[in-house]
Amino acid sequence: MLNIRYELTRNKKTKPDYNSLGFGQYFTDHMFLMDYTEGKGWHDARIVPYGPLSLDPASAVFHYAQEMFEGLKAYKTADGSIQLFRPDKNIERMNRTNERMCIPKIDPADALEAIRAIVETDADWVPDEEGKSLYIRPFIIATDPKLGVHPSHTYLFAIILSPVGAYYASGINPVKIYIEREYVRAVRGGTGFAKVGGNYAASLKGQEKAESMGYAQVLWLDGVEHKYIDEVGAMNVFFVIDGEVITPALDEGSILPGVTRASAIELLRSWGVKVTERRLAVDEVLAAAESGRLNEAFGTGTAAVISPIGELNDEGVKHIINKGEIGPVAKRLYDTLTGIQWGSVRDDFGWTVKVK
Repeated sequence: MLNIRYELTRNKKTKPDYNSLGFGQYFTDHMFLMDYTEGKGWHDARIVPYGPLSLDPASAVFHYAQEMFEGLKAYKTADGSIQLFRPDKNIERMNRTNERMCIPKIDPADALEAIRAIVETDADWVPDEEGKSLYIRPFIIATDPKLGVHPSHTYLFAIILSPVGAYYASGINPVKIYIEREYVRAVRGGTGFAKVGGNYAASLKGQEKAESMGYAQVLWLDGVEHKYIDEVGAMNVFFVIDGEVITPALDEGSILPGVTRASAIELLRSWGVKVTERRLAVDEVLAAAESGRLNEAFGTGTAAVISPIGELNDEGVKHIINKGEIGPVAKRLYDTLTGIQWGSVRDDFGWTVKVK
């Protein structure tokens, strides 16, 4: 059990207008911090006022990108209680990332205690409006103040909170996706399965190109043959072809194993829907779109939950999916997942964890 030290602010912030939150623009009054020192382990757990971090310019994170992050949410239910959605899965993924990045693992019970403590401290920031939640961003950075390519001996674990609305301005309306055939974000044997900033930095060039043409996200292909679908920007991706739900398999290690992805697969199978995880060539999807067999497509992720895809652009050729409208599979998944998260749909899977 963590011995958390509390240093609470005397100057609480003015809360933003919850009707125009956007995503990740505002931050709560406090943050959780904990240090790691080799030979001592994780220590000095504390909740302090939100503010800048003081780091040496030579800190390893700045030069060698040894870091990781996670993302999950807290939801306020109709009875005023606050709950998390599958935090154990985020913590499992956090430690898989830590192992890949040579960062010391955190005891899962300690990580959950830290998350619950900071959310409870800033519980008055959890929105109670429909469709809004409190985004939770745990992260770890390497802090050794010296140059040289090797794992750090010291680290900082932090958790910050942000009240958020929809990730995409379009909300649940279908987004337009650009197929990227030049750049790649990850390769087999790399860090694609880990949640690290480098994966997102590698995606910026393609994302910039897509946005310049009016597209919300990039559909990334594999880094070897540029043939098989990996994921969509900040989301895993699903295609419904002839009634069968198909999503890229995680076998190659270049795709982030999303918590919402896993939840969607479990829900679909519990409904008797056929779900197949396999290598999926982009040309197979485009051929299905041209022949009318591509019934719908959607992305899944913590930020957007379910995001329908209304158009795929392949080097200027536009493929409209389901007349640019949300499909029945995506709609049912969205309604069920958000219902469980906000407590309006019964949680038959034991996915939610009460904070208070």
